[in-house]
Amino acid sequence: MKTLRNEMKTRKESFFQNDCEDFKRDHLSEDLYKKFYEKESKELKKLENYVSVSGRMISKRIFGKASFFTLQDMSGKIQVYVSSNHIKEEIYEKKFKKCNLGDLIGVHGKVFKTKTGELTVDCRKIFLLTRSYRTISSKFYGLKNKEIQHRNRCLDLILNQRSRNTFIIRSKIISWLRCFMNEKGFMEVETPIMQPMYGGASAKPFMTRHNALKSELYLRIAPELYLKRLVIGGFEKIFEIGKNFRNEGVSTIHNPEFTMMEFYEAYKNYLDLMDFIENLFHEIVESTLKKSGIKYGENFLNFDKRFKKVTMKQSILQNISNQFSMKDLENKDKVFTIARSYGVQVEKEDSIGEIQYKIFEKVVEKKLIQPTFVTEYPIDVSPLSKRSRENPLVAERFELFIGGYEIANGFSELNDPVDQTSRFLQQSRKNGIRRDIDEDTFYDKDYITSLEYGLPPTAGVGIGIDRLVMLLTNRRSIRDVIFFPALRKK
Repeated sequence: MKTLRNEMKTRKESFFQNDCEDFKRDHLSEDLYKKFYEKESKELKKLENYVSVSGRMISKRIFGKASFFTLQDMSGKIQVYVSSNHIKEEIYEKKFKKCNLGDLIGVHGKVFKTKTGELTVDCRKIFLLTRSYRTISSKFYGLKNKEIQHRNRCLDLILNQRSRNTFIIRSKIISWLRCFMNEKGFMEVETPIMQPMYGGASAKPFMTRHNALKSELYLRIAPELYLKRLVIGGFEKIFEIGKNFRNEGVSTIHNPEFTMMEFYEAYKNYLDLMDFIENLFHEIVESTLKKSGIKYGENFLNFDKRFKKVTMKQSILQNISNQFSMKDLENKDKVFTIARSYGVQVEKEDSIGEIQYKIFEKVVEKKLIQPTFVTEYPIDVSPLSKRSRENPLVAERFELFIGGYEIANGFSELNDPVDQTSRFLQQSRKNGIRRDIDEDTFYDKDYITSLEYGLPPTAGVGIGIDRLVMLLTNRRSIRDVIFFPALRKK
């Protein structure tokens, strides 16, 4: 590599053709296939179809006085034919043959088809646009090493078509969601990423300091409390797509920096938004993948049927020993016994609802493969949710599970400032004890003040974009769907 750099420093002229900086691409490889692929070879010969294409050289085959190489651009690949009959022999022998895989090349030539019918550009002028100091492996069938894929994403994208497709689909999913929400009458908004107090979820934040204001700030763990302030202010249908940050563990479904879409609609409840979410998932699968079902791992996920609905306690009973009953789940001693028998870690101060939720997370979640709405979560683990009118111990809340993990979380929003104050204080006391943190950290007085102006009956939902992309691209790790995931230092 050092020799190559020295060579490039001393070379003042362009590698193949003078004035290569004036090279202008006029076609992508995809354009050539759309324009010429259906034409017969004889028809192509009659046409004056000269084109200029450019991209990265990812393969090269030399046959004496003629060669073939493949250019890869943002839309795909195109084969190029180079012959000493059409470019100067000196350029072909002494310069082109020394070209490395990975070099960025510009080509001007005529489109034709080979004897095997492959669309090809017959090179008449060739330009080295950028030299690659690091030679790309000739094994361009895909980079297999996951560690290299995640740490060296640019190399992964050069070599792996599947990785490229994953991020193209990710972009389409986010664009589709924006269009869908706009068509449904929602307005896109932006709320602060740096916040003086973190809330809207139970998670440990990243902390920073604003020097000019002389105050501590937190990267948001959720935008919820700010979005509901906007609903109070009169924006009754809103959504936000953005980054959230949680200073917690890393796993195949958790990254400290992740993307979510949260949306809120006034004068709706959680049941209305369950129907909305089900319709959204039916349409996004059909629109982005052109199918009604998808393969995920070893399972086929069917989005053509109505989603299954089950309460949290029902789902627990369906997945534990039949010696336990619904009454056992509502008895603290019994539910402790169930938790311990399944290796669930519980604490003395945990309530019945908190223990139920821990059992659900450990035993049930991974088994919810087909799209399933889980409802009636304990109010103890739903501090921002409205209480159920039928049972005040549970919340008007749902979570959507697909492929064994949570993909969306929604509920009817608690709009009673007195009840919300009580729950904030209760959460503050618990978290203060468990995490040795000042209780005031969890009590958002400004949000309570906003609630006192009156939040209309409202429901809201958060959808994990990264996990959604995992589902629709059949990826088992969140690192595969984030360009630059969080990784340990080498």
